[in-house]
Amino acid sequence: MKSNIFKLYVIKISKWLMLTVPVVFLFYRENGLGTQDLFLLKAAYSFAVVVMEIPSGYFGDIWGRKLSLVIGSVLGAVGFGMYSVSTGFWGFLVCEMVLGVGQSFISGSDSALLYDTLQENGQGETYLKAEGRLVSIGNYAEAIAAPIGVGLAVFSLRTPFYFQTAVALSAIPAALLLREPRRRKITNKGNFTQIFQIIRYALTRNMALKWSILYSSVIGTATLTMAWLIQPYFVYLSVPLALYGLFLPALNLTTGFVSMHAWKVEAQLGRDRIVFYVAVAVGSLYLCLSVFNTLWAVGFLFLFYVVRGVANPVLRTYINASTPSEIRATVLSIRSLIIRLSFVVIGPFLGWYADWAGMPTTLFVGGVVFLGMGLWMGVKFMGQGKGAEAPPFLPDGAGLSSLRGRG
Repeated sequence: MKSNIFKLYVIKISKWLMLTVPVVFLFYRENGLGTQDLFLLKAAYSFAVVVMEIPSGYFGDIWGRKLSLVIGSVLGAVGFGMYSVSTGFWGFLVCEMVLGVGQSFISGSDSALLYDTLQENGQGETYLKAEGRLVSIGNYAEAIAAPIGVGLAVFSLRTPFYFQTAVALSAIPAALLLREPRRRKITNKGNFTQIFQIIRYALTRNMALKWSILYSSVIGTATLTMAWLIQPYFVYLSVPLALYGLFLPALNLTTGFVSMHAWKVEAQLGRDRIVFYVAVAVGSLYLCLSVFNTLWAVGFLFLFYVVRGVANPVLRTYINASTPSEIRATVLSIRSLIIRLSFVVIGPFLGWYADWAGMPTTLFVGGVVFLGMGLWMGVKFMGQGKGAEAPPFLPDGAGLSSLRGRG
């Protein structure tokens, strides 16, 4: 069972060793696409995740997180295989949809399986450290991928996609070798009305869970949006291509290092101060980037990625702590769905707005929105009692298997 953690690391690396990300905007431009097209394609990816996010999380809760991770790994390899031979907007659109569905099967099930694995091993209290390490490994992988991807792009901007397919294939054997930990399970399999019961529970009955999901979703949307604004921002600053291979890995190494130590930050500051500081920092750094237009403004990006390194594992821990084990993957998928759905709305607008009004104005608008929403949701979340006992999830017309039953 302990080997699950190593296998999850392998899956995480395969998903985050993104050789294509450092040059994807340049690749799109080579194929006649612009900033708006970039955001439309990434919005299509998010739309695919939105459509499948909660059903795939429910699938993992009912039929097993391992099977869900296997399906997601296979689709990831297929998606990048298709990308390596596709051309034009519509070809790329199909690839993004396949990758989005694949990601939805991994999102939620990976953290849920990690949490329940640690619980079975009697190490539940170490989840924040383990989640931080998992996030950190992903960011280290992304950091390593940046210079490699830029180096491969010297041959052609399509070459990184060939190698990305091979990387994605490595997740499949790791997923196949996972073991399901013991946990409570919903016994009435296949009753998809339970999905709506879980959504109702998470967003109406369990108030601590509700506001932790909504607050985490605002911060997650802000960081996802910034991740796709970085390359257009570099183009705006006229950053040389060689520096892409320096700045992008350095940003991810920063997040990775901070994520490893996020549990120390949370222990020092406590929940309420973490929630407040993250909301203020995320919105304010958008505003700072909108004001400064020299190469030195990249320093604000590093500060943003420091905040991201704290926020990701800590906020996911808060959600897990308020969630019953039998619906964990579905609840984590609700958070991801809200993030992706928000990006579907915000992403194409900001892409169009960046082409029309320029990057500074786009970043200013984003900063105002995320600062206001982050503080509002944060105050609501802080209003919930820390450590309050969550109401149990009681599905209509279905029981639960015995506690700790083998999944």
